[in-house]
Amino acid sequence: MPPALRHIDTWIFDLDNTLYPARADLFARIDKRMTAFVARRLGLDEAAAFAVQKGYFHAHGTTLAGLMAEHDVDPHEFLDDVHAVEMDVLEHDAPLAAAIARLPGRKLVFTNGDATYAGRVLGRLGLGESFEAVHDIHAMGLLPKPAPAAYRGLCDVHGVDPARALFVDDMARNLAPAKAIGMTTVWIDNGSEQGPEGARDFIDHIVADVGPWLHAILEDA
Repeated sequence: MPPALRHIDTWIFDLDNTLYPARADLFARIDKRMTAFVARRLGLDEAAAFAVQKGYFHAHGTTLAGLMAEHDVDPHEFLDDVHAVEMDVLEHDAPLAAAIARLPGRKLVFTNGDATYAGRVLGRLGLGESFEAVHDIHAMGLLPKPAPAAYRGLCDVHGVDPARALFVDDMARNLAPAKAIGMTTVWIDNGSEQGPEGARDFIDHIVADVGPWLHAILEDA
């Protein structure tokens, strides 16, 4: 490893738009189903439902968290509905699987989705055997990233020392709580989220694509 990463013994990855490229646009399919779910549940037209959906996302961390808080929506019903998407836009990524296999230490997935959906994505990418565990929204007690409790829970459940852990996410706001407890942070700046304004002191590394970055640091090993 490069000197700045030699202390890392736990590698933690977000799922959507992180382990697969944002250009695959899989999450757009989920986003569309979320808008439709909000429209049906609240009796809104598409435009109004989209505005509510995004408002909940920004205020509560996820659309689901907002729907649960404001409308007592069953999380299982919501997750089953919005994740009922085809995975044909995802491709088997043997180079990424090989790079993850070479990383020294443990590997975890940390996602605001559920484990069933994560398993489908990982299987499609050829990463089904790449990770020790998936820490999903249910493991978080339905309190999603970027809530600080989600990160403390991850560390407690899996025995992670945050000072020796690295977290990769495409959403910059999800990196701030990780940095606050001592994790090394990597932002996947791939266009899926506008970057933070002002100080970026909670971001240690900015990369465009996780696969090439992993291969680059492994070449330094």
